Amino acid sequence: MNTYGIDLSLKPTTFDLWHVCLAGTVALLSLLLVVLLLSILISRARCKKKAAIQAAEPVVKIVEKIVEVEKLVHAPTPEPVVLKEATPDAALQLLGLLQKEARFIDFIKEDITVFSDADIGVAARVVHEGCNKAINEHFTLAAVRSEQEGSKITLPDGFDAATVRLTGNIVGTAPFTGTLVHKGWQVTDVRLPKLTSGYNAAIVAPAEVEL
Repeated sequence: MNTYGIDLSLKPTTFDLWHVCLAGTVALLSLLLVVLLLSILISRARCKKKAAIQAAEPVVKIVEKIVEVEKLVHAPTPEPVVLKEATPDAALQLLGLLQKEARFIDFIKEDITVFSDADIGVAARVVHEGCNKAINEHFTLAAVRSEQEGSKITLPDGFDAATVRLTGNIVGTAPFTGTLVHKGWQVTDVRLPKLTSGYNAAIVAPAEVEL
């Protein structure tokens, strides 16, 4: 029985097609191995960079929150709005004067649906004359605007919004040009009678008893 032995120390003396294929396969496998190793290294580098960015983001957010808190702490405190407490005595006194001179409350509280337009017109004339007397006696009135109603006026930038009310299509900023619909009224002097101590201003019209 013949035994075939392989001598590994022998070197090939010829370079045929088989050896060419074998060498190409080895070279291709080596190239794939190099590409795989490079891909692994690049992937690990990206993961480390992403982890570093994610670790830095909370620090940035904390710093931003600290800055926002500092801004709130150093922000100027707005001035408190001071509300004036209205005393009812003057309003009650005026209501009493209108009742005294024009029977104003009687007219307002009356059910006028049972009266004809002619009767209502007569009563309204009496109320108008009495109210006009009471207002002129205790108040001085003046027009807010001196221009004629229906004329064109221009409101400059920074006009007093408390004295002029804009209506209609309000677009943009001052100056505004429009038609004066109502000249407005303002009180320049008040002459209400002084109240004695203990006077009950809530009784705007005492009950009347005829004996």
